[in-house]
Amino acid sequence: MRHVLFLTALALPITPLPGLADAPVVLGATAVQSGATHTISVTLRHGDTGWAHYADGWSVQLPDGTELGYRTLHHPHVEEQPFTRSLGGVNIPGGTKRLVLVPHDSVHGWGDPFEITLGD
Repeated sequence: MRHVLFLTALALPITPLPGLADAPVVLGATAVQSGATHTISVTLRHGDTGWAHYADGWSVQLPDGTELGYRTLHHPHVEEQPFTRSLGGVNIPGGTKRLVLVPHDSVHGWGDPFEITLGD
């Protein structure tokens, strides 16, 4: 009996359990200009466990925190990690050199910001 309990206790820290996923992480992002607006593409990683806990969006911001857009993620991506989604029609003010992408999930709220530098 002790061996079974020991193995179970040993397995708990490495077994993904509902509600134990970390906050979402931005792995990379791009901004592509098309006319007067940009399309922002963001690659996220998150331990989505289903509808109760999943990465549910990300924000495009200026370095001062002004939000330029928000991409809602409408469903969990349990079997698709990491994944990339885009937001078109983002108006970036002239002279802007950097953008900040901030992921969000349904349990932890906001994750760590990820900064990109825009090309000339």
